[in-house]
Amino acid sequence: MYHSNPAAAEQLWAGLAAHLTQAGVAGVPLKPAWPVDFHAHWLEPRLLLSQACGYPLVIALGHQVRVVGTFHYNVPGCSGALQRSQIVVRADDPAITLADFRGRCVAFNATDSNSGYNSLRAVVAPLAKHGRFFGSRLQTGTHLDSIKAVRDGRADIASIDCVSLAGFARYTPEVVQGVRVLMLSDAHPSLPLITAGDTDDATLATLRSALATMVRDPALTEALEALFITGFEPLDFSDYRPCQAMYDTAMALGCPTL
Repeated sequence: MYHSNPAAAEQLWAGLAAHLTQAGVAGVPLKPAWPVDFHAHWLEPRLLLSQACGYPLVIALGHQVRVVGTFHYNVPGCSGALQRSQIVVRADDPAITLADFRGRCVAFNATDSNSGYNSLRAVVAPLAKHGRFFGSRLQTGTHLDSIKAVRDGRADIASIDCVSLAGFARYTPEVVQGVRVLMLSDAHPSLPLITAGDTDDATLATLRSALATMVRDPALTEALEALFITGFEPLDFSDYRPCQAMYDTAMALGCPTL
């Protein structure tokens, strides 16, 4: 799901593929797929391993997939298996608090994004009046385009995945020039690594073992550092209840949309 350094991601996959093959998993792809239709990809019956988003996991995928775990990332906003979305505004905007953005324009990547939509909706829901807080909204399609919309003045505020933001800051620093972090969202688990729903327990255990070995592989140190990955932690579907709780909070407060 993170595209700031695809070469490092492919190097990491090659290392993981070698560990999986060594563990006896047959037919491991030599290169990762870069799908366009995420939902179709996540529900492929032969899916070995993919990275999803916590919000579609709990509202759409459910037990059609199995959660393998998540990576630990060394970026601001991350702590262990948890992360917080970074809510960004223009650097020269005089606003100090979230309440100052009442009636203004919010940019978001997609309505099924946990970091870009669900977590921000939960933050603004207590401030909403008659189910709305922002005056207008702009759907951009990607976190990158949401940052650009804020930076260029087409929107005033956006919620950005903290690993994505760190990747932009490192690899395309011009993108984040002119924006600043106003605040962080509540914590939620980092992006889930998933496998097909009918993956057996033995294969799931092998995936978890291979991932744990991969993040300690000295040959992959450069690729891991390039992707900010410092560890792996096995998780289950139930560990993503915070994403559901964010949705439930907004609905209970009568705030179904941004």
